[in-house]
Amino acid sequence: MVTMAVQMLPSDANPQGQVHGGTIMKLVDSAAAVAAHRHARSMVVTARMDEMSFLAPVEVGDLVTLWASVNAVWNTSMEVGVRMETENLLTGEVRHTATAYLVLVAVDEERRPRAVPPLVASTEEEQRRIDDAQARRARRLATRRRV
Repeated sequence: MVTMAVQMLPSDANPQGQVHGGTIMKLVDSAAAVAAHRHARSMVVTARMDEMSFLAPVEVGDLVTLWASVNAVWNTSMEVGVRMETENLLTGEVRHTATAYLVLVAVDEERRPRAVPPLVASTEEEQRRIDDAQARRARRLATRRRV
């Protein structure tokens, strides 16, 4: 599990004072990469971001906190789930503002895919996350075959 927290600044926002979606996506990708890198103990590359849901706007001044965890591991790839919450530092209000699932691939020095250590579930919650990730992977593969 990786936790990151960043306060949103004017340089992160559009003219209306809301943080750009691309800024949020970059934060999500960074948190996911750290979680995958830590698990694989190798370099990783993002292969896919899916099911990115923006649930509420993020304003300049908000504190954005992201939690990223490896949900499942296959041969060279991993699914990482990221949850993002936003805190208004003036009011203390905390909102769930985004959720995403990313697939990252471990690579060697030549940027070729390399094997990833297995993920072992030690709780029912961890097993549920693995099972849910397997179902999402099956949907991704079915979509890829259709395309």
